[in-house]
Parts: sequence; structure tokens; C-alpha cells
Amino acid sequence: MLMEYLTSKEFEKLKKETKTVIIPIGSIEAHGPHLPLATDLYTIYEICKLVAQKIKVLVAPPLYYGLCRSTKPLAGTISIKGEILKTLLLNIISEFYRQGFRNFFILSGHAGGTHKAYLIDTAETFIEMHDDAKFFVADIYQLLKPVLEELKIFENDSHAGEWETSLILYFKPELVKEGAFEDYPNFPKFRVVADKKKYWSSGIWGNPLKASKEKGKFLANKLVEILVKEIKDLESEE
Repeated sequence: MLMEYLTSKEFEKLKKETKTVIIPIGSIEAHGPHLPLATDLYTIYEICKLVAQKIKVLVAPPLYYGLCRSTKPLAGTISIKGEILKTLLLNIISEFYRQGFRNFFILSGHAGGTHKAYLIDTAETFIEMHDDAKFFVADIYQLLKPVLEELKIFENDSHAGEWETSLILYFKPELVKEGAFEDYPNFPKFRVVADKKKYWSSGIWGNPLKASKEKGKFLANKLVEILVKEIKDLESEE
């Protein structure tokens, strides 16, 4: 169930039927010349909607903003500080906990390493205060990676490339523009650089020219299958 569509009475009823809430998190971030800035939000939120059709869970309204380091110099990227992300998410989780929820799925469409670290730290901080809470924290790329490796496709493809463009072609085809091209960043290993645009100016990491709506549908179905299983597994734990 999508929380934003529920009345207070419907929400009260749902609380008695499930203790699991999914909190989708995206980002507003450059995704090449061909994908919308809210790509990370659209992919994960649409997946969550499909999951809610398969299993009884509450899907919280999504967080649009995240922490973006590598793409911050690019036009359209609106990054928030990790501390702000953690504070906001902790507050939201606390409110769902107060309402009776105990199983928290923090699912991010944005796969930035520092962003993800703050999400994990948020969960760690909360369970130190409430040890009856259970967490699953993952980003979309982590969830998809085993599938991509098994199919031996999308190698070195992680941002606005083949798989991400395929998902948007499936979920939001009207938002995919022309101008896509294959590109890869060339950040120096083990170095933290100030001029990130020097090493990655396109916002593309992969080959979006190989994307298709059919691939997007396949990947979406796989993601739903994975998440439904993870939800059932977590809910079955004592």
C-alpha cells in the first residue's frame, strides 16, 4: 500500500496487518543528457510500488534527495549533507516505530558509496536504541549486481548506462531523451580529487545505447522477486 494515498482510518487498519515499511530514497542528480534528474527516485519508487502489489507492506512517501559526491559539479545535481540525510531518516524511522512498525526496508535508487554509508549508519544508530527493530538496507545496484553478473551483461555499467536507462525506458519512457552515448569515468585509484568533473564530465558510466524497454522489464521483475523474498525472510525471523 502506498501511504500517501491512505486515509488515517486505512492506515490504522494496515498497521494491524503488517509491521513492515519500505522507505524509498532517491537523489536529484545528473544522469547524462538522456535521463531525468530524478532517475534514482523513479527507479526505486516504481519497484517499491510493484513489490506492494505482491506482498502486504507499507510503502512510505519517498525521499527525493541524497548525498551526491562524484556528480556534484554537474548541472542539475542537488546534493544534501550526509548528516542531514541521517537526521531526517532517523526522525522518519522513529515516527514509523512510534506508529508500531518494526521492520524497515531502506531502499535507495542512488548507489553512491558515501550516501549508502550514511544509510547504514542510520540503521545502526537506531537499533542501538531499539533492539526490536529489524533493518534491510540496500541500493538498487547492489540488488541487481548478482543478476547482471549471472547474465554476463552490463559489465562496468553503473550510472545512466545500460541497466539504468533500460529501467527508465520501462517505467518512464516519455522522459528518455536523445543524446545518449557510451562513457566511463577515469578517476585515479585511491585518490580523493577536488575537480571531479575533470575525470567524469558526462554523468554516464556505461553504455546506454544497449538499453531497451524489454531489458528494463526483465530487471524490474527480478528486483521485485528479490525484494519479496527478502521481506518474507526478514518477517519470518523471530
